[in-house]
Amino acid sequence: MTRPPDEEPEQHEDPEQHESPEHLKHPEYPEYPEYPEAEYPGPDWPPPVPREPRDPDPLAVAVGNASLLGTGYLIMGRRALFWAAAVVTVSLLWLTYETAETWCELLLLLWWAALVAHGWWLARRHPAAGPRRGQRVLALALALPVLVSAGWLRYDAHEIEDAVAGARERGKCGDAADAQDGVGFRHRLTAGPVVARGDAVVEACERLDTAAGYLNVGLSGDLDSLETGFRGLGAVLGESGNERTVAATLDRFLAGLPTDDGCLTVRIADWLWDRDTGPKALTRPATATSARIAPEALMECGDALMTDREWANARDRYQRLVDEHPDDGHADDARKGIRKAGLAIELDRVRELVSAADSMSTGYCKNPAKYSAAPAYRKGKSRAVFVGDTEYTDKLPEGWRAETSDAALVVCTGETEAGDVVETCQYQDHRGDIGSVRFNKLAIPVKAYALRTGKLVIDRKVQLSGESCPGLLRYFDELPSRMAVTPSKADVRDAFEPVVGR
Repeated sequence: MTRPPDEEPEQHEDPEQHESPEHLKHPEYPEYPEYPEAEYPGPDWPPPVPREPRDPDPLAVAVGNASLLGTGYLIMGRRALFWAAAVVTVSLLWLTYETAETWCELLLLLWWAALVAHGWWLARRHPAAGPRRGQRVLALALALPVLVSAGWLRYDAHEIEDAVAGARERGKCGDAADAQDGVGFRHRLTAGPVVARGDAVVEACERLDTAAGYLNVGLSGDLDSLETGFRGLGAVLGESGNERTVAATLDRFLAGLPTDDGCLTVRIADWLWDRDTGPKALTRPATATSARIAPEALMECGDALMTDREWANARDRYQRLVDEHPDDGHADDARKGIRKAGLAIELDRVRELVSAADSMSTGYCKNPAKYSAAPAYRKGKSRAVFVGDTEYTDKLPEGWRAETSDAALVVCTGETEAGDVVETCQYQDHRGDIGSVRFNKLAIPVKAYALRTGKLVIDRKVQLSGESCPGLLRYFDELPSRMAVTPSKADVRDAFEPVVGR
């Protein structure tokens, strides 16, 4: 059923429509404000009202800022100040970490005091400033862990520093490095200068390890490495507090002496002895060690050179031992070594001259020399070395001969000459003519030297007898007028017997 268009709907007015029900009113909730129609703002709402800072507790703000994080500013609701303080704090902490300088810590301490003072002052200015238990608990909860942690880390850093310093005092670089290994980032952030002192000790120990490496190379005879190593020790010694660690490093090097090679030890000992300049902490142990190892090293070196037949160098080492350490227990052996080396030098010289003597004007025959250890020249008991023209002396008995080291004589023989006439014989030559041939003895110039003294003891001509006037004479071209006898071994022995005293 539809309503006719001309009829309007019947309206019923609610008498309570414009009245606020009493049961919806509440004393804590005010009624909606009634705006006059002309003053209603419409769709453009007013801007929000800025939040008022919290009512601060000055003590809580100061304690909060004591954490160095600016938390006191957060308590006051000052976020901009909080972030600014945090940036400055982080920057100072990082500067302290990077430089590890005391002035950075002092600057950080001043910043801490400024934060605390500024927070207190700023909070006191607030008209509603006063005690707030909640703020104090919050500030203490934020600041206490930071301060306790920082204090504990600084205490731990000092403990590590004491351990490092104690190890250095004992000369134990290894212990110092082990103690410093306990340092972490947290220690460097909160106690940079303290940690830096331990780093300096470890760094000095590392330099000592490098110097020790050069010294060990020097034990192989590299004197340049020794110089580098001692220079490194001197550099570390110049820094206060490193006396024990340097001494320990030097002692370890010196304990490696003497080496197994006596001549090498002599070189090192000489180098140490010559270090008469520089810190006494280095020169005194070096020279004392040199004096300790030198005598035995000189003796060992001399013996080794004798084995290698370097007689002159061996004698020099023995002589140094006697001259520089006359009261040492090795001095008597060194004197014997000097004599032995001297004899070896003499014998080498004699052998060289004997080998070169192929005539009366060469080698030993020209420049006789002595061999002090040769047997004394005695008539009837002397054996000899025969040099020069040895055509006939080679026929002498072996018992008359001796090696150079055992001979009493050196007999030099020259070229044979015509000696006394033995007889004259007649021969028919190939043409049938008769001619006379004289037969002469063989005259041999002989000089004999006593090998012990190198002095001439015999200077004569020896004449060899022999067979003459043979039944058949062999010759070339013309019949000779003079010929030499043909000596036998017995003739040679008889001729030279007076020379060697047989």
